[in-house]
Amino acid sequence: MNKSFLTNLIAGLCVTVGLICPAHCRQPILNIGLFALSGAITNWLAIYMLFEKIPGIFGSGVIPNQFEDFKAGIHNLVMEQFFNEDNIIKFFKGSDSRSEESHLNLEPIIEETDLNPAFDAVVSAIIESSFGGMLGMFGGPSALEGLRQPFVIKMKGAFKDIANSKDFQSNLMEKLNNPLTHKDMLEKADQIVKKRLDELTPQIVKEIIQKMIREHLGWLVVWGGVFGGIIGLLTVYIHAN
Repeated sequence: MNKSFLTNLIAGLCVTVGLICPAHCRQPILNIGLFALSGAITNWLAIYMLFEKIPGIFGSGVIPNQFEDFKAGIHNLVMEQFFNEDNIIKFFKGSDSRSEESHLNLEPIIEETDLNPAFDAVVSAIIESSFGGMLGMFGGPSALEGLRQPFVIKMKGAFKDIANSKDFQSNLMEKLNNPLTHKDMLEKADQIVKKRLDELTPQIVKEIIQKMIREHLGWLVVWGGVFGGIIGLLTVYIHAN
């Protein structure tokens, strides 16, 4: 059950019991109920006003009213904390340029690359060359089909050797460590973040924030009711004395 509703329900029951119970115990129970209900409702209303605009109440609807500021804040947070130039440099270079982290492993990319079009291009070049007529005597392009898999394996092996060579890695790191490369990557990241944020609406932002903090803010209502009830009980003893 919703914590806010349960707190208000208990406080309301205390008020009801205080109104109908005998006179000798009416005031303590009634005060506890009234003060608890006042504290719980006040805190619930404050939470509600964060997300909903109430006509005539200045400052209500903070989340929808400050929607653009929230977007700008999220954008700045993402760009400053995740996509700043230092992080881009660390990503490519590592903290120590002489460590193994500076070596970019391209083998997974090479392994997933489809080299069949390259084999088809080679076959096409052979057919169009002076060897085309001779190849036709032995079955045409289909005669070379058995070479497809060995060709792909050999080419991937050659690409891996090139990618892992010292000269290639050195040239690649030089390009990646170029400030112009970093700047271009930062601009693209900035555009991606802005585009995603532009897709957000005030309603989406409100729902995201509500989902994140609803459980924690619900305890404000509970404690508002508890402390309100305690204050109500104290007032009884203060007046009695």
